[in-house]
Amino acid sequence: MSLKILPLKELSEVLDTARKGKTVVQCHGCFDLLHIGHIRHFTEAKSFGDLLVVTVTPDCFVNKGPGRPAFKEYLRLEAIASLDCVDYVALNETQTAEEALHTLKPDIYCKGPEYKDSNEGTNDFIAAEKSIVESHGGKMAFTTDDMTFSSSRLINNYLPAFSPEVTDFLKNFKKDFPIQSIVDGIDSFQDLNVLVVGDTIIDEYHYVSTMGKSMKEPILASKLISEEKHAGGILAIANHVASFAGEVSLLTLLGDRQPQEGFIRSTLKENVEPNFFYKKNSPTIVKRRFVEKELLQKLFEVYEINDELISGRREAKVLNWLDKNLDKYDLVIVADYGHGMLTPKIINTLCEKAPFLCVNAQGNAGNLGHNPISKYHKADCVSVAQHELVLEFRSQHLTPLEMVEALAERMDYKNVILTRGKYGTVCYNRESSLTSVPAIAPKIVDRVGAGDAVLSLVSMALCKNLPMEVVGFIGNAAGAEAVAIVGNKTSLQKIPFIKHVESLLK
Repeated sequence: MSLKILPLKELSEVLDTARKGKTVVQCHGCFDLLHIGHIRHFTEAKSFGDLLVVTVTPDCFVNKGPGRPAFKEYLRLEAIASLDCVDYVALNETQTAEEALHTLKPDIYCKGPEYKDSNEGTNDFIAAEKSIVESHGGKMAFTTDDMTFSSSRLINNYLPAFSPEVTDFLKNFKKDFPIQSIVDGIDSFQDLNVLVVGDTIIDEYHYVSTMGKSMKEPILASKLISEEKHAGGILAIANHVASFAGEVSLLTLLGDRQPQEGFIRSTLKENVEPNFFYKKNSPTIVKRRFVEKELLQKLFEVYEINDELISGRREAKVLNWLDKNLDKYDLVIVADYGHGMLTPKIINTLCEKAPFLCVNAQGNAGNLGHNPISKYHKADCVSVAQHELVLEFRSQHLTPLEMVEALAERMDYKNVILTRGKYGTVCYNRESSLTSVPAIAPKIVDRVGAGDAVLSLVSMALCKNLPMEVVGFIGNAAGAEAVAIVGNKTSLQKIPFIKHVESLLK
C-alpha cells in the first residue's frame, strides 16, 4: 500500500509536523471512478497551497444508491494516492466531511465549481463545512475548471449495473423528467402534515451459525452469534416519512405488557409526534427472525403477538382521537398488518374522513387470506403486492394488469400501485393509463420493509400530484434502498435519497 495512505488520526499527527510554514489544502469526496475532472480538480487545489490531502468517503457511507460504490474504498484510495499532485490520502470515518475537517484543520478546504453558489437543498452541507473550516482559522476555496465529468454518468454509461431494459427505461425517463423536476417534487413533500396509522412491530434479528443436526433429535442445532432489533411496522413508515415531510403524527397500538415504549421513543425521529394506545393483556408485537449469519438466510421466525381485535372501549378511544384530529392532516397513510388494531369502524372512519388516504393491507403469515385490501371501500391510493392481489381475486387466469384495472373499477380507488418484486411496479390512475416501471434494485439483501418504504414515498408523491411515471420511479428507488439492507435497520434519508435519484439519472 502507498505510503501516502494513512489513517485519519495518524495523518493529523503527520500534518502537525509537516505543515509548519506550509499551507494544507484538503479535498473530500467519494471519487468512485477517478476521471480527468477529478485530476484537474486536485491539480488546481494543490496550486492553492503546499500540501494536498484528500479524504475519501468509506463504502458504508457512499449515498449513490444500491450497487454503489462501483469501486471499493481500498481501490479508490490507491487510485488517488497514485497522483503526483496528492501528498496524502485518508479514509474518512463518518458519513460527512465534518469530523475530518475538525481532525485535519486544513488551511484551505477546496470544493468543485458546482458547489460555489450552492447553499440550499442537496448542498446545504456546504454551510456547515464552511463554518467548521473557518472555526479553525481556515477558508473555503473553489476550483474553476468547468469540465463537468461525473463518476455516476460514466458508470451508468460504461459500467451499467442494470439490465438493458432498465438502462433503456432510465435513458428515456430522464428525457421526459429532468433531474431538477424530480428533486423539486421531492422537496415539495416538506409542506405536508402527515398522519401514519398502524401497528407497532419490533423486528428482531438473531444471527446464528448452523452446527448441524442434533445427535438425539431430528432438529437443526445453531450457535447464536449476535442480535439486533429494529423499529418496524408503522414505526418504520413514520421514520421514512419524517425525513421528507414537515410534520408527522403517529397513531399506533402498543401492548400493555412489555410495551417497549422507551426503545420505541428512542428510535423515532424528532419530528414524529407519537400517539400511543394500549391493547389489554397483550405484548407489543415482536417478530423474531433467526438468520444464518454467513448466508443471511432466514431459517424461521417467531411472532410474539395477540392478534385479536382491540376491545370496544379502546376502539372508542381511537375513534374519538380520529374524529378530533383527522382534518388537521394533508395525508393519512395506513399500514394494515392485520394484527387487530384496525377494526371495521376505524376503517370506515378513515375511508370517509381522511383528507387524502393511502393504504396497504399486508398479507403475512399471521393473516394469510384474512386481510384483503377490499376492506377499505374508498381510498385515494392503495399499494398492494402481487401475491396479495391474487388472493383478492382468487383467480389464476387474470393477468396482473387486468387485476389492477378490475380492482380500481370494483372499489372506489383513484390510484393503485402494484408492486411485483423483480418485475417492478405497475401504477394505475383511473383518469389515465397504466404505467409500468421496472425494478431498479441491483442488490437484494432482505425484502422485509420494502413495501413500507414504497408506500411511504408513493403516498407523498401522489398527494403532491406528481406524474404517475415519477410516482413509480420514486417508489422503486425507495424499494431499492430498502432491499439493500437488513430489515428496517435504517430509514430513508432525504439527502442521500435525492443523491441516489440523481445518480440514477446522470
